[in-house]
Order: sequence, then C-alpha cells, then structure tokens
Amino acid sequence: MKRLTAQDFDQELLILFDAYVHGTIDRRGFLEGAQKFAVAGMTAGMLLAALSPNFAQAQQVAPDDKRLKTERVQYPSPAGYGTVQGYLARPANASGPLPAILVVHENRGLNPHIEDIARRLALGGFMALAPDALTPLGGYPGDEDKARELFAKLDQNKTREDFLAGARYLKSRADCNGKLGTVGFCWGGGVAHVLSTHLPELDAAVTFYGNHPPAEDAAKVKAPLLLHFAGTDERINASWPAYEAALKAAGVHYTAYQYPGTQHGFNNDTTPRFDAASATLAWQRTMAFFDKNLRG
Repeated sequence: MKRLTAQDFDQELLILFDAYVHGTIDRRGFLEGAQKFAVAGMTAGMLLAALSPNFAQAQQVAPDDKRLKTERVQYPSPAGYGTVQGYLARPANASGPLPAILVVHENRGLNPHIEDIARRLALGGFMALAPDALTPLGGYPGDEDKARELFAKLDQNKTREDFLAGARYLKSRADCNGKLGTVGFCWGGGVAHVLSTHLPELDAAVTFYGNHPPAEDAAKVKAPLLLHFAGTDERINASWPAYEAALKAAGVHYTAYQYPGTQHGFNNDTTPRFDAASATLAWQRTMAFFDKNLRG
C-alpha cells in the first residue's frame, strides 16, 4: 500500500486534524469539518483513519531486538501521582554505566511509537526511560482517542512532578553515569522545556515542536538546548521569537532549526504528517547533540 504523506491532504484538513489531536475540537467536530474534503469515495471517517497513527508500519526497532534489554519499571513520585510506570531500554551489551535520556511522549501517553523512540535511543548507546503520564488512570489504553480523553483528566501540576521525579530517578540509578538528557515531542516538547527550567543538573534537552515556557523562565535554563520546529506550525512557532530573545538575554546555549514545508508532528513516522527527509536530519542532529553533551 502506498504510504500517504502530508502532500496527499489539503492544508486546511491538516490544520483541522491538528486541532483534533490537541483537543481543540472533538471527533464529531473533526468529522463535520472534514466533510467537505470527503470526495472520490473517501468519507470523513476514512480521512480520519488515513491521518491517524499506524504503529506497525512505523516500527523501526522490534520490542524483542536482541541488541537491547527492555523492561517495565516504576518509580516514586511523592509530589505527583505517587507512583509512575515507565518503559526502560538499554543496550544489551553495556559494560558499565550509561548516559541517560528521559523520553517525554505526546498527549496520548506511552504509546508504541514512543516505546520505539526509546529503543532507537538505546541502540545509540543510551539508557532511555519513557514514563507514562497516564499511569494514575490505568496507563495508555491502546486507543489514541481514549488516550486523549484520559489525558484531559490529568492534573498537569502533578503530571509535571511525575516527569521531574522520572528524571531524578533515572539519574540516581546505579547504571547511569551521571549524565542526564531529555527529549520530548509536542506536549512532551513542552515538558522537556519545563525540565530545562527546573533541573539545573540537566545536561542536554531536545524539543520537537513543543510549547515554550514563559519568557521569564529562560534565565533558569542551565542545559544546552536543541529545538526542532516544523515549517507550517503557527500554533507553536508564534511564541518562539519572544522565548528566543529571552534565551539570548540569559546567555543560554541553544540551537534551533526549522524544517521548511513540514507539518507539526513531522518526526512521528506513524502518520502522514511524517516527513522522512526532515525527520532523518532532525534525528541525526539529535543524536549528535546527545553524543556531544552526554558522553563527556
């Protein structure tokens, strides 16, 4: 089957889908708005299905890859929801402590795509932990629509504490070499920013199209930043100039890239918004950034 790309859809429909994914409109609102694009036998429901994730198609590293050691872990979060579950991936042949990376998912919890991201990082020689923000509500439910509904019920202050606790847990592990980074996508990109303003011990932070903190928080950032932006993503990009100015004023070391012609979510290879060339380049830059800042 031909793999669809963003070019196969009208830009207005892609914006509508982005609003649906981020909770601005519900499923019914998307279907009603998509109705005018339902032509040539493609119903609004079929358009939604075509735009939605296909995890099996996108998997890059098998869960049982013998080069890796993976496990389900849980850690305490006394200021958050109490206990958080997560997915931990490491190289199977590691001979000593490893640099660690906290992986922060999008607004659907710990789905198969984010587990695959953790495995990709582990293949690069890192120990990667991907917590599940939906732990207090039973964990990722296996359905993206249900996951979004559950996500809206979370206390965001407690959830923030859960990820701060995850970073501290990861750094404190005996098999961590003391170097700690984070990478987040969409909602998780915003959390990666939060971690950079709350954890002075953080050594590197990478954000993919994440919301920015208030400008006054930029002075709290001690870790070098790598920021990836989609070319067509007004919802996120509009707030970047103010935050960039604050980072410059604070003397923060950062590098930002915008990928022309791409959509929000361009790195997520489970949906048609994925842009292979830009995602490959962004991932190469991400791995080089972590190599530089976490292996010293």
